[in-house]
Amino acid sequence: MRTKSWWMMATIFVVATVLDPAISFVAIGALSFMALREIASISKNVREEDRKILIWCYLAIPVQYLFAYYKQYSLFLTFIPIFMHLWIPFMLVLRGVTENIGRSMSVLPTQLMLTVFGVSHLAFLLSLPELEGFKAGGRGLLLFVVFITEMNDVFQFTWGKMFGRYKIIPKISPNKTWEGFIGGIITTTVVGYFLRFLTPFSGTEAVLICLSVAVTGFIGDVVVSAIKRDIGMKDTGNTIPGHGGILDRIDSLALTAPVFFHIVYNLYYLQ
Repeated sequence: MRTKSWWMMATIFVVATVLDPAISFVAIGALSFMALREIASISKNVREEDRKILIWCYLAIPVQYLFAYYKQYSLFLTFIPIFMHLWIPFMLVLRGVTENIGRSMSVLPTQLMLTVFGVSHLAFLLSLPELEGFKAGGRGLLLFVVFITEMNDVFQFTWGKMFGRYKIIPKISPNKTWEGFIGGIITTTVVGYFLRFLTPFSGTEAVLICLSVAVTGFIGDVVVSAIKRDIGMKDTGNTIPGHGGILDRIDSLALTAPVFFHIVYNLYYLQ
């Protein structure tokens, strides 16, 4: 069931990517919405008063994706980390309930960063202009980072299952082992090297970027695992058979997307 669900998700994502860009933006934006709804609904650190503030988090989703669609790089980069990080605490203050308000001021913006800001970088990849000699464009970059991130998850799980012995952080994610981590990084880097035709990367660039994606994907996975441990849940939801919730599936992408995007942007688009 897990493998079947993964391939179903991959097929849907590829179809959405090759269709009209507007469809792709809506599809990725929907992922952000569902992931935010999941983590907000299960979080035990959100007060009843905070539920009414969540509307501002949901309203931030179309704004963030519009900035990506219209290639407004500066606004895209600052809207959530700066403006929403100011606006949400202010709205909490206006509610007038100070008990545990400091915790809410930390939790809500962090959830927004993880599920909306990070994931929205996948959409902005589609807005990047074509480079000379690179025909795949942003779609190629998007498919590359999604495929490499998902393969990294699969490879780390597989190597860990076969040879895993030494656990990395057993209290957070007991199935994560050094054997799986290292084996996953090496295998992901090799696969990424041969898939660099989707990108403008040289061989050396592909290796270094894939290493970054593999390590960052691991970090995203264990960060969300720690959140689930705190809540006392195995999965963030049951939307996808065999995978749990949406956030369970895109936890790695939430961190690999911005890291990959800004590496590419600084290498090829920042003049």
